[in-house]
Amino acid sequence: MTTDTVGGVWTYSVELARALAGRGIEVHLAAMGAAVRPSQRAQLAGAPGVTLHESTWRLEWMAEPWDDVAHAGAWLLELEASLQPAIVHLNQMAFGALPFTAPKLVVVHSCVLSWWQAVRGVPAPAEWDEYHVRISRGLAGADLVGAPTRAMLRTLSHNYGFNREGRVLPNARDAADFQPAAKQPYILCAGRMWDDAKNLAALEAVAPALRWPVRVAGSCTAPHGGELRPFAVEALGELANAELAAQMARAAIYALPARYEPFGLSVLEAALCGCALVLGDIPSLREVWGDAAVYVPPDDIVALRRTLQNLIDDDAERARRSVAARTRAFTFGRDRMLAAYTRAYAALQPSLGALMEETACA
Repeated sequence: MTTDTVGGVWTYSVELARALAGRGIEVHLAAMGAAVRPSQRAQLAGAPGVTLHESTWRLEWMAEPWDDVAHAGAWLLELEASLQPAIVHLNQMAFGALPFTAPKLVVVHSCVLSWWQAVRGVPAPAEWDEYHVRISRGLAGADLVGAPTRAMLRTLSHNYGFNREGRVLPNARDAADFQPAAKQPYILCAGRMWDDAKNLAALEAVAPALRWPVRVAGSCTAPHGGELRPFAVEALGELANAELAAQMARAAIYALPARYEPFGLSVLEAALCGCALVLGDIPSLREVWGDAAVYVPPDDIVALRRTLQNLIDDDAERARRSVAARTRAFTFGRDRMLAAYTRAYAALQPSLGALMEETACA
């Protein structure tokens, strides 16, 4: 299973790898993007059956990545020849074009073209033409394609001409790691301040008019090195997993007025912690959260301020929304994720699916 070390794909990969290992499946994680951090390495501690293979090759969405992508592809083919896995599970789309011997599952967590359309409102510029070609080939070369939401799958036809049936493969988080605590009067969000997809500028705009403080956990340093320091929200910086879970446990409201969010692991974590949810009104978030959240158009600052203030003022409604979010969050547990991946793997390699079912019954 390929993974990257610079975003939510790492969290998802570790969650799935640990769950698979618990079913007796040996998992080899091939990491790239940047060096594995000590905190990430610690997430794999005590996970027998999961082996980490490390590299720092640039990812397909990074600047001028294609030489690195070629080197990473050769590395992955060598790993496959050595390990002889039953399934090659690719969380980077371009690698779907490689001539692996084992069946290939490609899982689409996000992509540049759908990001650009959602965030900028226009198609990606010509500098992404090579990306378009490489991703189209990768999807065409996959034996099976999946994504965490139907909304993400729908973008593939328009952007890459992918017209085969894909599978919805939901994400999950371990509820044991995200427990509610006594709620305190503040609003929380997790995301990089410079990431326009998360739309944290909207929170910055409404924070001065709210009765409660707004806290944002995440980096203020952009990839190019510039720093975006907020003035109206409290910047907590990058937090370790346990520290972020503690913030979520105490936060009464979790707000993410996102323009683009193919699933939203941070929302799931906050919901497990019993936060009332205020989310961007986009198809993927509505698909995941249904009537368990309150939605606001990402560009409607007035609606965001009014919605947050109404929840601040209405204790009963906030409590109801907290229960609804946590109840919905429990439907995205490891068992559901494992069941979806068991079916996907079995479609590609029946013997592996049978083994997973057999282990589950035992």
